[in-house]
Amino acid sequence: MISMSTFHAMLVPILAGMIMLAVGFNFRDKNAGVFGMWIGMLTILATVVIKILAKLNE
Repeated sequence: MISMSTFHAMLVPILAGMIMLAVGFNFRDKNAGVFGMWIGMLTILATVVIKILAKLNE
């Protein structure tokens, strides 16, 4: 079972990335909206990649 601090360390960036994706999608006709979607996607992807690398390093 994972500890709550590990859970929150993953939950916060993923939620922030999802919010960035949602806000960016609402403003997708502007350059800032597209940038927000990219940042949101990269935030979620980076969180998953970091977790995978940490698991492989054990």
